[in-house]
Amino acid sequence: MKNKQKTPLSANAVLRGEIKGFRQILPFLGPAFIAAVAYIDPGNFATNITAGSEYGYLLLWVIVVSNLMAVLIQSLSAKLGIATGRNLPEVARDNFSKKTSIMLWIQAEIVIIATDLAEFIGAALGLYLVFKIPMLPAALITAVAAFGILELQRRGVRTFEAIVSGMVMMVVMAFAFQTFLADPKPTEVLSGLFPSFDGVGSILLATGILGATVMPHAIYLHSSLTQSRVIGRSEVEKKKIFKFEFFDIVIAMVIAGAINISMLVIAAALFHKRGMDVSDLDVAYHELGSLIGPTAAVSFGLGLLIAGLASSAVGTMSGDVVMQGFINRRIPLYLRRAITMAPPILIIALGLNATVALVWSQVILSFGIAFALIPLIIFTSNPKIMGGLVNRKWVTYTSWVIAAITVALNLFLIYSSIVELIQS
Repeated sequence: MKNKQKTPLSANAVLRGEIKGFRQILPFLGPAFIAAVAYIDPGNFATNITAGSEYGYLLLWVIVVSNLMAVLIQSLSAKLGIATGRNLPEVARDNFSKKTSIMLWIQAEIVIIATDLAEFIGAALGLYLVFKIPMLPAALITAVAAFGILELQRRGVRTFEAIVSGMVMMVVMAFAFQTFLADPKPTEVLSGLFPSFDGVGSILLATGILGATVMPHAIYLHSSLTQSRVIGRSEVEKKKIFKFEFFDIVIAMVIAGAINISMLVIAAALFHKRGMDVSDLDVAYHELGSLIGPTAAVSFGLGLLIAGLASSAVGTMSGDVVMQGFINRRIPLYLRRAITMAPPILIIALGLNATVALVWSQVILSFGIAFALIPLIIFTSNPKIMGGLVNRKWVTYTSWVIAAITVALNLFLIYSSIVELIQS
């Protein structure tokens, strides 16, 4: 209980001007780190490694642009929570009909289950690669570990945030170590920051990176996480809270972006340089071991395991937020966790092609992006809802451009994925 009370008290002290300097930011750090986990899930591993192995550093700029888009989108979600004291699904329930809210809830639940499929299988694959545990036992162990992470929520929000942030930093260390061993040339890395393409294939892959920028469950969740700090009692306080939360978002997204960049850089320095096209995570693991040593391979596998577990736990939290928000109902987190774990365990138990399952999960996820992003922009552009934190015009215009690009890219990804699956 002490841990639950400490943060609001510290945050209030900041708002009263009793805490100065860098220490002002500390009580507000945490929510964005949980949301940022969505940007380093196992799906990002595969996309970034494929991009680096096939095109070298060419598409590095796409990751940077994607990260900037993510900063804006997550800031809108956080701002909505701060301005209204309610999460995005709750605001949707307040402003949409009951039928619309139920439909939004159903699609959000399907999207979260699909998202969890990739995260759960990724974590199980990490166990399989590092500890040579067969996939089915690895999946069951992953399930137990996932329940353990959820139990941490009972110890308070700050404890859970600290654990998840610690897991993110472990992934950072794993890829920093691999990047050091890969020894990329700085001039070649910098060349990837200038926008360019190399044929249709690179455009398609860039589309995949950009299309995966918006994670629906991260949008829903972030608007709820900001309420764990302190509720602003005036427009001035709300603006101060958002200012500090924006720092949290920038720091968290820079870290997530650095992880994604390092994935591509490692693949470019090791695989592309040798003419190797690597798209499967297990192949990447074994090639890392042969090229820069088994320690690097183990760090890659552990990074995959930790990222999968953390993102899976965050997905479960998101499911709780969308149910409570859209239809004002709740089920125990352990029951929710069990429901979302059933599909990946079944896929592994039946020996089905995990890669095909992951592709389909991304197709399903793409369907949900518009239903999260468009209401977010509509609500944050409404002064009656947002008050003094309403979007400035340039923010609204930029957000709509990002939404149009992202939705269009994801529709294209849905089409191309379905065509590819039918032809295979």
